[in-house]
Amino acid sequence: MSHTAQAKKRSLRSLEWLNFFLADVQTGLGPFLAAYLASNGWSPGRVGYALTFGGLVTVAMQTPAGAVIDAVHRKRALLAASLGVLVAGAFLLMGKISTLKVYSAQFLIGGSGPFLAPTVAAITLGIVGAAAFDKQFGKNQAFNSAGNVFTALLVAYVSYKFSYRAIFIVAALLAIPAAISLSLVDSKQIDYSRARGSIQEDGHTKPEGLSALLKDRVLLYFLAAAFLFHAANAAMLPQLGEMLSKDNLKAAAPFMSACIIVTQLVIAGTAAWIGKRAAAKGRKPLLLLGFGVLPVRGVLYTLTHAVGALIAIQILDGVANAIFVIVSILVIKDRTQGTGRFNMAAGALATMVGIGAATSMTIGGLLIQHFSYRISFLGLAAIAALAFTVLFLAVPETLEHSIDRDLELPQPLTISGIN
Repeated sequence: MSHTAQAKKRSLRSLEWLNFFLADVQTGLGPFLAAYLASNGWSPGRVGYALTFGGLVTVAMQTPAGAVIDAVHRKRALLAASLGVLVAGAFLLMGKISTLKVYSAQFLIGGSGPFLAPTVAAITLGIVGAAAFDKQFGKNQAFNSAGNVFTALLVAYVSYKFSYRAIFIVAALLAIPAAISLSLVDSKQIDYSRARGSIQEDGHTKPEGLSALLKDRVLLYFLAAAFLFHAANAAMLPQLGEMLSKDNLKAAAPFMSACIIVTQLVIAGTAAWIGKRAAAKGRKPLLLLGFGVLPVRGVLYTLTHAVGALIAIQILDGVANAIFVIVSILVIKDRTQGTGRFNMAAGALATMVGIGAATSMTIGGLLIQHFSYRISFLGLAAIAALAFTVLFLAVPETLEHSIDRDLELPQPLTISGIN
């Protein structure tokens, strides 16, 4: 094996562990913040406003962050800076909390999040190129989900043994191995043009304008389908936990943890296979499977309240999310290949996901308020069925489009050990 090939292999291994530790940091700062604020005497309304503020910052930053990632040559420096901002948010939450500190932390955490995973995806594309991206991105997501499981268990132990404040100390400490993993990624292996989805590798090719993306109807239909998917999906699990907590408050938290772990284990166990399958057989069959199980899941929630059965149903959540997280980025890569706008389009996808998730919470809450939990689950299932219909009718197989663009556009220079 040549020195260049060995350097590439080391960089990819470091990138996989970077995904693991980034998941640790983000998980530690995300889902447990509500419990931390509540334990400090914050009312549900105040907690909701703070979380909503952080979510709005994230949604507002997604597409601009994608444009910045496309434009910045030094991807590792951008990722390191974003990680530093995230840790700064964690430090603000360690001491005595106040409204100013909490909202400042949410601004930092919410503003840095849109730069983390997309920059890792861009670095991956810059190292392996479009042809090998599918397989490597699947591996990355397997490590990411394993990190989520590890952190969920670690945080549960730390918060029980010490206090909720210790969660943020753990999250900050886990940023250290993340930074070490990032430093071990060889910057010489990252091709700037490939990292933004450009075919040419001279580093000076001018990317296509935003209008070119807006003219891509397939891309727009896919973004609409992604919005509907998350408008159906996001509220299901929180709504289920809320419903169960009415009857048994103590059992609700362990149940939610079990559901999250089941979902992440499914993603960790299937992510690498999904990446390989998408490369060999195409995107659409997998997407139809992922979108198709979501309405089934919504209906099944109305048929039983047995804890064991509900946790088993979470396997469907794992299947749907594993496919969406991996294959949606592959679709974006297919539609933007050669345009130099991969990261901007990925940011637009993340924006649709964020808006869809916020919409889901609103729709689910209104249906519960005016009707019942059962009607809410059925309503969310109906939205999921609409998402499946849009995907089936309006979004063709995109892998063929990617191959066609490879044939039409000038081929990249071959660099020994990289291509």
